[in-house]
Amino acid sequence: MAILTLDELKEHLAFTDDIGSVDDALLGRLISAAQNHVERLLGFKVEENFGGQDQDAIPPALVEAVSQLAAWWYEQREAAGETSRAIPFGVTEIVTEYREYTF
Repeated sequence: MAILTLDELKEHLAFTDDIGSVDDALLGRLISAAQNHVERLLGFKVEENFGGQDQDAIPPALVEAVSQLAAWWYEQREAAGETSRAIPFGVTEIVTEYREYTF
């Protein structure tokens, strides 16, 4: 299950009501892909460690990382050119703070 809702991502993107649901399927895929990517960077699934019974709440920073990444991918859909850059700096910083390291 996604830790970020479609409505939350639309809010992050500053969507207005006139946009409607035209990109909902795309946004849903981006939320799933962004959470998957963040979880791979973290080394664990967010919902296995947070948000369940007897667990701490899902950290807002991790929700923000998924939000930033999904929004970034939505806004930067070109694969090359001036818009092709690394993921937003904030995502890396957030993941680093929560990452589980093993050696």
